[in-house]
Amino acid sequence: MFAEIHTCISEAVAGSAAWLGKGLSCVCVQRRDSDASSSFDLTLAQEESLQRLQKRIDVPYDSSIVQHQDALRALWNAAFPEEELHGLISEQWKEMGWQGKDPSTDFRGGGFISLENFLFFSRNFPKSFQDLLWKQEGDRSVWEYPFAVAGVNITFMLIQMLDLESVKPHTLVGATFVKLLAENESAFDLLYCIAFKLMDHQWLSMRASYMDFNTVMKSTRRQLEKELLLEDITQLEDLPSYKLLSR
Repeated sequence: MFAEIHTCISEAVAGSAAWLGKGLSCVCVQRRDSDASSSFDLTLAQEESLQRLQKRIDVPYDSSIVQHQDALRALWNAAFPEEELHGLISEQWKEMGWQGKDPSTDFRGGGFISLENFLFFSRNFPKSFQDLLWKQEGDRSVWEYPFAVAGVNITFMLIQMLDLESVKPHTLVGATFVKLLAENESAFDLLYCIAFKLMDHQWLSMRASYMDFNTVMKSTRRQLEKELLLEDITQLEDLPSYKLLSR
């Protein structure tokens, strides 16, 4: 059955990105009056921060690049510090929740930034990272979501939610995030950590199983959008869901 979990959630991570976004584009929160314009004006600093993030998003994972190989090894060491990795292509990767023995095939949905997101998570919130990897919290389903593939899905979801592939954000949520990004270059990576932990929290609250994964992702997106649009949010640490994270 574990193979079925991988197939259900991750078939499009190794294939078309359209599946990853299926059902997510319609997930939204009520728009404010200021959200009616087609795009939002940004300061020069905000534009530059957005452009730097977009450059990261545009980088595909390339298994021939030494930096990418080293990052993948670093991820393994963060996940399994006491277990030696026998190769970048190995059956061992399935232990982490990749759908096959070569994680590079799963990065097509999220690019190199999805690997960077994983590493940021493991280094800044190691307890939460390990808790999610080993499903250590809550009353878990018999058929759980695969950790690694879920992480790539979260990267993809955030890119779509925040409208990060547009020259300028066309949604209030996207514009709000860019303002936070200008104050913190690691804002996308931090929001990834919050989103991953929130997704697992929603998973447990909904008593979900692997067939419910897309429903849980939509619920996670709705909650993130609502929190980003709360008043008095000046940094991501102000989001209510940030409190779910443990170092």
